[in-house]
Amino acid sequence: MRLKKRPPDFVLFLTVLMLLTIGLIMVFSSSEYVTMVRYGDSFYFFKRQLLWALFGLAAMFFMMNFDYYRLKRWIGPIVLTGFILLIAVLLPGVGQVVNGARRWINLGFMAFSPAELVKLCMIMFVAFGLSKKGERLNSFTEGLLPYLVVMTLAAGLILLQPDLGTAIVLCGTIFIMFFAAGARLSHLGGLAGLGLLAVGLAIYFEPYRMKRFLAFLDPEADPQGTGYHIIQSLYALGSGGLFGVGLGQSKQKFLYLPENHTDFIFAITGEELGFIGASLIVLLFIIFVWRGLKIAVTSPDPFGSLLAAGITSGIALQALINMGVVTGSMPVTGVPLPFISYGGTSLLFTLMGIGIVLNISKYTTPR
Repeated sequence: MRLKKRPPDFVLFLTVLMLLTIGLIMVFSSSEYVTMVRYGDSFYFFKRQLLWALFGLAAMFFMMNFDYYRLKRWIGPIVLTGFILLIAVLLPGVGQVVNGARRWINLGFMAFSPAELVKLCMIMFVAFGLSKKGERLNSFTEGLLPYLVVMTLAAGLILLQPDLGTAIVLCGTIFIMFFAAGARLSHLGGLAGLGLLAVGLAIYFEPYRMKRFLAFLDPEADPQGTGYHIIQSLYALGSGGLFGVGLGQSKQKFLYLPENHTDFIFAITGEELGFIGASLIVLLFIIFVWRGLKIAVTSPDPFGSLLAAGITSGIALQALINMGVVTGSMPVTGVPLPFISYGGTSLLFTLMGIGIVLNISKYTTPR
C-alpha cells in the first residue's frame, strides 16, 4: 500500500542540478577551442548541450509527475522498441559510423544512440520482473535466467557496435539489481565469474581492446600511440594541483587531449579546477548515490525499490568507470561522465531516469 504523495527528494534534485550546471560550464570550457577551429563558433557544443539539457529537464519534470506505477503497462512495447533500434543501428545506411563505431542513428536534426534508451528500458524490465518473483528468486532457472537471456542479447547487440563500456555498465547494473532483489549469493558469485571471463575474452579477441589493456598496464611503452590518452589525461590532472590553473585556462584542451569534452572531460575539470573542483564532483556523486539508495530502501513497493536502485547504481557505475579511465585506474573505454560529458542522448535519458527516481521519492516513508 503506497502512502500519500510527498514532495520529491529536494537533496537529490539539487545535487542533479549542481552536476548539470557544472557539466554545462565544463563543456563550454573544454570545447571552446576545438569548436572555434572546426566550426568557427566557440559556443557550438555548448549551445547543443544546453538545448539537450533543457529537453532533459523537461523529460525529468514530466517523469517526476508521471506515476511510476503506470510505467508497467508500457514496459513491453518500450523494450521491444529498444531492441528494434539496437538492430537498426547496425544496418548500413541507418547507423552512423563515427570513429569506427556504429552507435548512432542520424535523424537529421540529431544523432540518437539506442543503447542509452535500452539501458533505461532494461532497468524497468528487470525491476518489473524481479518485483514479482518472490521466493522464486532462489531458483536460478525461474528467477534469474529469463532476465539473463534478455540482458545477454542486449549486451551482445551493443558489443557489435562495438561498445564494450556501455555493455559493461548495462550488465553491472543488472547484477546490482539481482543483489538488491535478494538473489542467492552463490548464483551471484557464479555470474560475477562468468562476467569477468566474458570481459576478458572480449578484450583478448579484439586487437584494439587488447592494445588499450596493454597500454593501461604500461602507458609509457607507446606514448604516442595507445598510451597517449592516459598520459595526456594524467598530465591534465597533475597540472591542476590543489586549486587548478583556472577556469578556461586548460592547456590540454588545445588538441593535446582527445575527447576532452566527452570521455575525458573530468581530466580538463581537474586541470582547471584542481583537486578541490574534482573532489566536489566526486562528493556530489556520493550524495547522489546516498539519496538514490535511500529512496530505494524507503520505497513502499518492490518495483519502485528496484527501479530506484537500478537507475541510481547504473549512473553511479558509469561515473565510476569514467573516473577510473581518466585517472589511469582502468583501461580506456568510451563511457561518458553522467551529467558532465557532452552528449545529448545520454543526458536526456539520464535526466529521464532521475525524474522516475524523484517520482518514487514522493511515495517513500518519511524516515
